[in-house]
Amino acid sequence: MGVDVVTRIEIARARAEVSRFAADVGNAKAWYANIRSVEWRTEPPLAVGSRVAFVAVFLGRRLAYTYEIRELVPGERLVMSTQQGPFPMETTYTWADAGPERTLMTLRNRGEPAGFKRVGAPVMARAMRRANEKDLARLKRLLER
Repeated sequence: MGVDVVTRIEIARARAEVSRFAADVGNAKAWYANIRSVEWRTEPPLAVGSRVAFVAVFLGRRLAYTYEIRELVPGERLVMSTQQGPFPMETTYTWADAGPERTLMTLRNRGEPAGFKRVGAPVMARAMRRANEKDLARLKRLLER
């Protein structure tokens, strides 16, 4: 069983502002509670092929992984993936207009755990959903103040 977690939130800010902030890896620690450090592995700015290393704590475990940017459409979509960590993972951000000066942001995490981790996929998906909901709420608070 794979993990596929989709969370959404509406933010009372223009799409360009929300996407610029969320796609800036330098802001990850400000709105992702579990991210402990972020380090560029390639030269900025963010582009297809860029690599960024993250250290996070999830379910009580320290995770170190490097995301590679797979797709980047400024203001619309960012797709990044890693083959490291607890299992290969793809993270997608999308942004859409939700009215004047309002943005619908979608955060999707999906992956296919292997071996023993496959048994824990449902628990991991529930924990991931809770964490993503909290992170998006934190992003909303940051951008709406």
